Amino acid sequence: MKLKLTTEQASDYNDLEKMDTLQLLSNMNKEDKTVPQAIEKAIPQIQKLVDAIYSKMKDGGRLFYIGAGTSGRLGVLDASECPPTYGVPDNMVIGIIAGGDSALRKAVENAEDNTELAWQDLNKYAITKNDVLIGIAASGTTPYVIGGIKEAKQHGIVTGCITCNKNSPLSLEVDHPIELVVGPEFVTGSTRMKAGTAQKIALNMISTTVMIKLGRVRGNKMIDMQLSNKKLVNRAVQMIMNELQVDEGMAGKLLAEHKNVRKAIDSYNSHKK
Repeated sequence: MKLKLTTEQASDYNDLEKMDTLQLLSNMNKEDKTVPQAIEKAIPQIQKLVDAIYSKMKDGGRLFYIGAGTSGRLGVLDASECPPTYGVPDNMVIGIIAGGDSALRKAVENAEDNTELAWQDLNKYAITKNDVLIGIAASGTTPYVIGGIKEAKQHGIVTGCITCNKNSPLSLEVDHPIELVVGPEFVTGSTRMKAGTAQKIALNMISTTVMIKLGRVRGNKMIDMQLSNKKLVNRAVQMIMNELQVDEGMAGKLLAEHKNVRKAIDSYNSHKK
């Protein structure tokens, strides 16, 4: 029997082209309000996956995302934001999209239908059982993702997924499924909308929680962030001022010397003892 995908069901709205701008925006917003509810229901699933990731990463393991199209782009985005936000190495969280980096801007024909390509892509990074692999696919049926997950499991790698259908083929393959059922899209089948938003929120929650558990946040501050622009340098100076109760000049001097908020704070405190 053919799987009935919620993500492919007809929109609850019709004649979209006859709606005025306010109607279109209001109805899209109405649909978007279902996303946090779907996330809330999935928190126990997210918790299990986060704990599995932390268990591997605290011992030096890495986190991999694989996906195609929008799902792949979201994984690459989340991975690429971890180094500047938390000061971790570029190879600690790795996002891979079907078709390679060129697919970030332009769809690569048939890439997501190749069941062997994901494992080839993962092998370029020498993935091992010390790592964790998350497959991202709104439908839960993407061959590229499922193929990669199956191979990973055969090699003893912990697997998880983020999908927007119940009991999809992908969910049934992984150790830790996350199912964010947001219902039919406003534009039928356009999973870059609610499904993509839900996936982005889940990825934010996963990577942020793991980084906090790994000690990359102190209090509520990103003390390991990369100082890549003036805004971040100013934020870092303010963080040091607040933490050490020093003036701006001293904070700036400490930051210039140590190039890192954590090192600046720890060095100052060690010299006070």
